[in-house]
Amino acid sequence: MLKYTVKRLLYSVLILFFVMFIIYMLMYNMPSGYVETKARELASRPGATKSYAEWLADLNAQYGMDKGVVQGYFVWLGNAVRGNWGDSWAWTIPVTQEFHNTVWYSFALGFVSFILEILIAIPLGITAARKQYSFTDYFTTVVAMVCISMPTFFVATVLKYVFSVKLGWFDLSGMQGRDYMTLSQFGKFLDVAKHFVLPLITLTIISIGGLMRYTRTNMLEVLNADYIRTARAKGVPEKKVINYHAFRNTFIPLVTMLGGTLPGLFSGALITETLFSIRGIGYASYTSMTQADIPFIMFYLAFISILTLLGNLISDLLYAAVDPRVRLS
Repeated sequence: MLKYTVKRLLYSVLILFFVMFIIYMLMYNMPSGYVETKARELASRPGATKSYAEWLADLNAQYGMDKGVVQGYFVWLGNAVRGNWGDSWAWTIPVTQEFHNTVWYSFALGFVSFILEILIAIPLGITAARKQYSFTDYFTTVVAMVCISMPTFFVATVLKYVFSVKLGWFDLSGMQGRDYMTLSQFGKFLDVAKHFVLPLITLTIISIGGLMRYTRTNMLEVLNADYIRTARAKGVPEKKVINYHAFRNTFIPLVTMLGGTLPGLFSGALITETLFSIRGIGYASYTSMTQADIPFIMFYLAFISILTLLGNLISDLLYAAVDPRVRLS
């Protein structure tokens, strides 16, 4: 296992190297007007100590734009490895600081949604498989298909219309209420948690459908296996057949699927956070994209690449850990 893990890590580093090169090439080939606009903005600020030409030269040198693609990439990569990702043009603070300020909101939102997804989708998928072709099965299938089919913006709009506009239970957007500053520390926590309710419901609704169908399909396949029929023929109680024999083997593909989603907890929900104005990493990345914030965009793309590679590695390791039939060499 250790040898396999080290080998996969080395492969991941190699893949990341070329992925980041592609990211840099995209930035390098963007119209130079973005850099020129930023240099002009910095030079026109009150108390600016550098001229437009000096700012333009500094920005080009910082990202290796004054060199060729290959040499410039290694300049940028060297700064990135040392943790120097530059200052965000949209947020006017270091990129890593803006990342630290926003990523934990996204993690809280994603983690709670992830737990709710597991608690809702997996039991419903197992129940639908146990009662195949019953009303419960048909109802669960319809609910799953509806959740899969509905886009995020539609779910968010309906929830905001019902619970914010009509009922007035929640604010339309934002993370704080009007009296936030007058509340105690616990009151502030409850106020922020209240603003997270609708985004959590949105993320849960759009995510449970796929996991529900996946669980049902795998459970049906296991229930039709020979060893399940043998267990029933030997008089094993149905509850033990389902919860012990069947679910353990259904859990194998589920673990690999869920393992790949764990790093996504840190990547943020771009559409949901933007619709509800939640200051997470997804909202920050969207705002940076609309304002051509090249430093933050490059950092975010590299961050997503790392999470994707990490998710694939976690899935492979979990698969080997939960399935004794798999041997890694």
